[in-house]
Amino acid sequence: MPTPPHAFDRPSAALAMSSGAAEALLGPDVLAAFAGVCALQPPPVLDDFSGERARQVLGRAEVLITGWGCPPLDEAALAAAPRLRAVVHTAGSVRGHLTPACWERGIEVSSAAAANALPVAEYTVAMILLSGKHVLERARAFQAARDRADPLSTPRSIGNYRRTVGILSASHVGRRVVELLRPYDIEVLLHDPYVDEAEAAALGVRAVGLDELFRLSDIVSVHTPLLPATHGLVGRRQLAALRPDGVLINTARGAVVDQDALTEAVVAGRIRVVLDVTEPEVLPPGHPLWDCANALLTPHLAGSQGNEWRRLTDVAVSEVARWAAGAGFAHPVRADRVAFLA
Repeated sequence: MPTPPHAFDRPSAALAMSSGAAEALLGPDVLAAFAGVCALQPPPVLDDFSGERARQVLGRAEVLITGWGCPPLDEAALAAAPRLRAVVHTAGSVRGHLTPACWERGIEVSSAAAANALPVAEYTVAMILLSGKHVLERARAFQAARDRADPLSTPRSIGNYRRTVGILSASHVGRRVVELLRPYDIEVLLHDPYVDEAEAAALGVRAVGLDELFRLSDIVSVHTPLLPATHGLVGRRQLAALRPDGVLINTARGAVVDQDALTEAVVAGRIRVVLDVTEPEVLPPGHPLWDCANALLTPHLAGSQGNEWRRLTDVAVSEVARWAAGAGFAHPVRADRVAFLA
């Protein structure tokens, strides 16, 4: 096999993302790490591919290191980047900036989706355990009463022993949640039409139908990507099947769940919800879920934030180094899987 042309020389690389993403992700230590594995063209980062500087930078780039807010890599941008052979994304989804023209050209792509899945999974497991103990509700009652109830009067419905948790989709996050739940006395069910019973058994879960997932679970956690086929996937029938006082956790996309049907079930007091995402992303100020005692809304914070951004850039640096050495990506994004990704 011939030696790849980039096996020994550091490839020329450019940065493309919003200025806000660059400020969050690219501290001096991160830029130094990238400079150690590629010939990094200096900031400012590209947040537009149409200007003269962008054409000059793209014209030299063999690798494009992208992040949130990267402009679309369409035919015009690719025409300005004749040497471009790889894209390394410092976040999860690549659907926002990679176009069919990238795949047609055979550009290799890497994503930090697996790294970004970890904090989402950690958030999910924390919320599963807190919900099982009714921590938020009981904390509010404690604050209001300024005294605790007799712990021996705790209803038998409260607690995490032998809970049943339903995972909707064996995505990066869904699989990580399954892994993190293994030490607990919890039965895990999975619905994913692309996972058969044998693979589910290998994951240590039981494969069930969508309606069955809601009917049998104490807590259902949504991890499916938003695709045409999953828009409104969780509707009135599924929510009605969730047992009284059951919990729905959504860290995926708000539109996967019928927002009106969900609101009705929550306002009626039939179920509890933990929503890191909604539809729309920020609910209107007068929306009933804001003041609903059995709804916890968080501002899309489950994914990588703060010091967790360093995990994403560490993965990206490693991927650039592997590609430059001819080893290929450890976290490739395949063209035939793009339609199923978030």
